[in-house]
Amino acid sequence: MIEILTGSPLNTIQDLGRPRMMTLGVSRGGSMDPLALMAGNLLLGNSLDDAGIEVAFFPFKIRFLSDQTVAVTGAHGPARLDDIPLPPDWAVRARKGQILTLQAPTQGARRYVTFGGGLDVPVILASRSTDMKGGFGGFDGRPLQTGDRLSVFVSDDCAVPDYGYGLAHPCDLPETSITYVRCLPAAEFDTFTEESQQLFFGQLWTVSRTANRVGYRLEGEHPLSLRVPLELLSHGIVPGTVQVPSSGMPIVQMADANTCGGYPKIVNVIEPDLRLLAQTQTGQEIRFVRVELDDAVVAIRREAERMRELGPALLTARKTLLAK
Repeated sequence: MIEILTGSPLNTIQDLGRPRMMTLGVSRGGSMDPLALMAGNLLLGNSLDDAGIEVAFFPFKIRFLSDQTVAVTGAHGPARLDDIPLPPDWAVRARKGQILTLQAPTQGARRYVTFGGGLDVPVILASRSTDMKGGFGGFDGRPLQTGDRLSVFVSDDCAVPDYGYGLAHPCDLPETSITYVRCLPAAEFDTFTEESQQLFFGQLWTVSRTANRVGYRLEGEHPLSLRVPLELLSHGIVPGTVQVPSSGMPIVQMADANTCGGYPKIVNVIEPDLRLLAQTQTGQEIRFVRVELDDAVVAIRREAERMRELGPALLTARKTLLAK
């Protein structure tokens, strides 16, 4: 059992979401950085899709109401268990009464707190994730508030070494200057003027302050335009779709993306880079990079392979350290 000591409209319970429910008009949802959430679960011996807390507003504090193993992954920044500093991407034992404190990240935007056994909240539509638009999932369908008490499943396989252990090679985070985002041309790419196509890849875009879990609105010096006016019926879209409304400023659909929309689509961000974009703070700049389909497939397979290799490696390391 844990207690939330700092509330925020941006900190929520998330797992890997509801990708199979999109045909019902339900957002995929889930962690904005699935790799970071999965890494936290692997450190603790959990299932990859166990629910944890996505922290996007700081400082964030929780009190442990019972002994518990915990991991902090994702964005880098100061983290302490009482007065003990924790390295990035680290798992440790917490004792009853101890307080975990996360300060604002110095690199990245979102941190993930996972617990041995995973958070015990109801499964709704095949997920424990919070759907804030629908008001369901997670903890009463809402962000976490001060005083909330969350239960954690009991597990016999979540022990960690006394002083903790972590990832030798943390999950990639965006560079502090510019985030490079790889993408594939979308269905309406050719309806944009040639100049706009070049501008899209050639100019820097800034993540606006209106960015949220639904979409990242981008701002650039030169707006994009179509060859001729185009009216589209509302149609299916997915996280990673980049739409361009009449303002000419792109919107990247994120984890809580709408399931349909009618704006022209210029590109689709490939999955491994969508999490990098999610870790880009508002006000930072990004640049889109066009890739071929084969390159996108290689990048996606490489990330999946990394997770397959990481699980057994962490299990071996944990058993070795525990035996000492």
